[in-house]
Amino acid sequence: MVRVTAPHSAPLAFLKGHGTENDFVIVPDPANEIGLPASVVARICDRRAGVGGDGLLHVVRSEAHPEARAMAGEAEWFMDYRNADGSIAEMCGNGVRVFARYLQRAGHAEAGELAVATRGGVKRVHLAKNGDVTVSMGRARLPEEGVTVTVGGHRWPARNVNMGNPHAVAFVDDLDQAGDLFTAPAYTPSSVYPDGVNVEFVADRGERHVAMRVHERGSGETRSCGTGACAVAVAAARRDGLDPALTGAPVTYTVDLPGGRLVITELPDGEIEMTGPAVIVAEGSLDLALLAPPH
Repeated sequence: MVRVTAPHSAPLAFLKGHGTENDFVIVPDPANEIGLPASVVARICDRRAGVGGDGLLHVVRSEAHPEARAMAGEAEWFMDYRNADGSIAEMCGNGVRVFARYLQRAGHAEAGELAVATRGGVKRVHLAKNGDVTVSMGRARLPEEGVTVTVGGHRWPARNVNMGNPHAVAFVDDLDQAGDLFTAPAYTPSSVYPDGVNVEFVADRGERHVAMRVHERGSGETRSCGTGACAVAVAAARRDGLDPALTGAPVTYTVDLPGGRLVITELPDGEIEMTGPAVIVAEGSLDLALLAPPH
């Protein structure tokens, strides 16, 4: 395995991409030959001293990675996703769209259906000819416990939605009421989310059309959150009296985020599909020796 932390290691090939301005560094490594310690990932994703990104997409053939080998029969490629701090994560909705776009650019996939292995299981992806990418995001769970969210002098009831990670969705009259969102909004009772929560503030823009801002736990306000947009669409549908499991008809909401627009569809079987853009904006090589921390 390549020791990417060595001062004289070979340059590391990379690309940069984003999905509704949720941006990622992409490291192609089909044979899983590149070691990526958390400290190195964090330096690569550093916005001032590195390339910069909300996360890193390590592109590996499933059969070459011990965590994905069992999925190789369903999906040729494994998205070994890392958060910007270097920690390992199961899935990233915006990330898997960018991952699929890279596979298409590299000649590993064509427009149409594609399966991508992730730590959260195999995700079904559709690469449309118009440039959009659709990802099957799984099903939402709606725990009964809700919370009250407080920002400044404003208080709102928030709907509890779990997309594999926890969300509290509050409907507001004006998105500016959410404040700067650098600090995590207060919520009670705290026991509902013992490990913290992503908090979405949502304002109506029209029929089945909403806008949102989000505080992601551990990160502050982000330009886009795929699981958050899915949680918002489900919460809005239930608020509006719509449940595909009862009507047998899909429900679609348009969700505007600071970084762009996502279209979320909940199917009668509960599966949620997220559609949005994915763009590769740069590629090059990185001298990791230059990212060494100061002594």
